[in-house]
Amino acid sequence: MSTTLNRREFLGTTATIAATTSLLAPAVASAAPENTQPFRICLNTSTIRDCPYKGNKLDILGAIEVSSKAGYAGIEPWIGEIDNYVKSGGTLSDLRKRIADAGLQVESAIGFAAFLAEDEAERKRGLEEARRCMGLVREIGGERLAAPPVGVTDKTGLDPYQLADRYRALCELGQAEGVLPQLELWGFSKTLARLGEVAFIGVEAAHPSACFLLDVYHIFKGGSSFEGLAMFAGSRMHNFHVNDYPATPARDSINDAHRVYPGDGIAPLGMIFRTLRDAGYRGAVSLELFNRDYWKQDALEVARTGFNKTKSAIEQAFANS
Repeated sequence: MSTTLNRREFLGTTATIAATTSLLAPAVASAAPENTQPFRICLNTSTIRDCPYKGNKLDILGAIEVSSKAGYAGIEPWIGEIDNYVKSGGTLSDLRKRIADAGLQVESAIGFAAFLAEDEAERKRGLEEARRCMGLVREIGGERLAAPPVGVTDKTGLDPYQLADRYRALCELGQAEGVLPQLELWGFSKTLARLGEVAFIGVEAAHPSACFLLDVYHIFKGGSSFEGLAMFAGSRMHNFHVNDYPATPARDSINDAHRVYPGDGIAPLGMIFRTLRDAGYRGAVSLELFNRDYWKQDALEVARTGFNKTKSAIEQAFANS
């Protein structure tokens, strides 16, 4: 498409679209049945990435064992971990069996394919990497892959309609591969840092499998209001990254390493969980942290603490609702 918008027009147009699209929630969500635990709790393996476990460096097999022992229903591995497992002689079929035998569901996986790149050759390589990642996810029993704005995090002034076309191409690839690419918001990026931008791209992609991967920390970092979550239909989200952030440092200098356990920071988690529930969301909340202090601790201890604090934050959100 040749139509272009400046950033102000881009965000203004998003507000108009929000009222009419099936990708976004209706103004008044239907009442949801009362449930103190409407979400599955998942562990994103970044939370325990460099933690010691049984005296060894943690690998994906250790992460599976830890996730199961700590009580999680699902796991969200990183593509690099799967690659390392295969390079060390493991097979995807065995990995799939180990995950299933542990009673876990592969809620999503984290990959970094540059499907939005401005350079056509780079974008083509990005789509091929996305295809490869989707194949790995499918073979281990998963159906979803994160689709962050890799390749354009330092770009400004990009044509949002072109970005939507590129996301649609990724959705079409995902449809062929049987894996949903979840458009991910990255608050530190210069592109797709705000809820309105992500919503616009998803809407204009106009694909039946278009969906969103949002994150408590990234919403804050990007400067959006959590009130905006009410505009997203629960049916268009399948995984939601949960975490918390402290009062300091300030938004402009906070980074991933400052993330803390749910309830240990100042994020309005009660409101966030209630908003998701009322929008019809019944997917997974995946604990995604990068806290270096936690990485010094035993992996199972960190995973159990994270599970208990996430569960408690969810239960507190619905205790009086």
